Amino acid sequence: MLPIDAAAHSSRWRRRHPAEKAVLGFGLTLCAVCLPPWPGAVLVAAATLTVLLGPAGVPRRQLWRAFRIPLGFCVTGAVPLLFEVGGARGLVALAPDGPVHAGELLLRTSAASLGVLLFAFTTPVSDVLPRLVRAGVPAPVVDVALVMYRIGFLLLDAMARIRQAQAARLGLTTRAATWRSLAGLGATAFVRAFDRAQRLQTGLAGRGYDGTLRVLVPEAAVSRRFLTASAGLLAGLVALTLVLERSLR
Repeated sequence: MLPIDAAAHSSRWRRRHPAEKAVLGFGLTLCAVCLPPWPGAVLVAAATLTVLLGPAGVPRRQLWRAFRIPLGFCVTGAVPLLFEVGGARGLVALAPDGPVHAGELLLRTSAASLGVLLFAFTTPVSDVLPRLVRAGVPAPVVDVALVMYRIGFLLLDAMARIRQAQAARLGLTTRAATWRSLAGLGATAFVRAFDRAQRLQTGLAGRGYDGTLRVLVPEAAVSRRFLTASAGLLAGLVALTLVLERSLR
């Protein structure tokens, strides 16, 4: 199991309805995208971090390990805005407003990523997918997603064991041996993926699969207090951003 999935299953908000956390997490993401980067994105990021480290109880180290990957994409997307290509000042030159635009994009995307991580760190995928059928998503689509989610973890576990076996047999001692081990790992994972899929199909057929996977969904009632608090937080961020924006002009 990936660390973020393990954290979601042990989260303080594990028993809350996914709709509550979706309203809060994706609402913060929407605010980060729609509000002005300064001071809106900064306020959204601060509020999201407060919720993540406070009421949600996400460990700081796990949050940083998960956040640094999207943060890398945010930085990669912001760097090109620093330059202009083919302008009057040369083939490649610094853009006049490049740092401002790059900073704004970095603030927006970073705050939006934290909002998505809030939902991911508090809501296991196994709680979300079965409920999508009630929301109108076709059952076959949800079934495929459930199966792929399960097979993904099985393949990751198999690849970790193969990698460990290769290291125990000195398959990573030299660069050439490492490339051979990587090739063998890819080939073995490809074959095992088809083997897992065939075994899964055989098992489902033996259990009378009729086109729908029926799973038990934990019962959870939607808390009006939580939704009200989430709406109040979002409205407060919007109002505070507008007030500060006017005062900073």
